[in-house]
Amino acid sequence: MQYRFMRVLVFFDLPTVSSADLREYRRFRKFLIRDGYLMLQESVYCKLALNHSVVDALRDRLARNKPRRGLVQILVVTERQFHKMDVLVGQVQSDVIDDDSRLVVL
Repeated sequence: MQYRFMRVLVFFDLPTVSSADLREYRRFRKFLIRDGYLMLQESVYCKLALNHSVVDALRDRLARNKPRRGLVQILVVTERQFHKMDVLVGQVQSDVIDDDSRLVVL
């Protein structure tokens, strides 16, 4: 079996006007963290996936846990495309290992 590592990027813009909106925002954000997504920026999270079938499963889990209101978008890129990303301002967090070196295949 050949693995083609991919990244699933989740972009979201959720309303935070009422207390119900804030509750929904916190629930969705906690879901992303519990599911293994890493925060790239505020409201931008990513997760490493092994192949297309894992990406499809992640899409299904996101669809089941999506908030009722707001905007949630998913972008799937290959690992090579993800590593070509340039940081123009700021620093990349180096204390988090977010590549395939921490991957364990059983």
